[in-house]
Amino acid sequence: MRKPIIAGNWKMNKTAAEAVALINELKPLVLKSKPEVVICVPYTALWAAKDAIAGSKIKLGAENVAWADSGAFTGEISADMLIEAGVEFVIIGHSERRQYFGETDESVNMRLKQALKKGLKPIVCVGETLTEREKNKTKRVLKKQILDGFKDIAAEDFDNIVIAYEPVWAIGTGKTATAEDANKTIGYIRSLIKKTFGAEVAKNLRIQYGGSMKPSNAKELMAMRNIDGGLIGGAALKAGDFAAIVNYKD
Repeated sequence: MRKPIIAGNWKMNKTAAEAVALINELKPLVLKSKPEVVICVPYTALWAAKDAIAGSKIKLGAENVAWADSGAFTGEISADMLIEAGVEFVIIGHSERRQYFGETDESVNMRLKQALKKGLKPIVCVGETLTEREKNKTKRVLKKQILDGFKDIAAEDFDNIVIAYEPVWAIGTGKTATAEDANKTIGYIRSLIKKTFGAEVAKNLRIQYGGSMKPSNAKELMAMRNIDGGLIGGAALKAGDFAAIVNYKD
């Protein structure tokens, strides 16, 4: 059985003080959580979050990682810096990084290799845009993202990798993915992994859904055979909503 994983992506929200307040509100709500619980907070809040989650079931994540150990990369944050701040998980290739900051499958691959080399656990995002979906390019896009993004990754590395499927077309467009849509597409991703890295890797790999999972649809989505968790955006900024997703079975 794959252990479910619910990760909150805070994006560019919350000062350090606000992060601590939210974590303190969240901690008692997820005391008995069955899924693995991760919060991916802004860099400036990492140290405060590290202290705030101490002794709880919540694990700490960052929202990106540099591909280099160090050097002239203004604005980047290295894996060693993240590890020193208590980070265990790191998001790589989020659709907003691809859309606004020029991330490519190649840069995703470089960041992924660096994260694995340093012992971080990557949450690698893949997904198609509305235009790509309407042109029936979903499978083509996902295949390229998987083949190029995971190039030269060893099968054993997948023990520490999570994939998050983000249907970009279902985020802020007014369109929604049904649980069946999400399950079918994640099943296709799993089939790509099986073909490329083997049946055992595909069977054990955790794949999250990242298209607006919220308290009202979490139970239905998590009941799907191929969905192992969620990468949560807006709902992760409200302790009650995020906890309701984490405790979807209750």
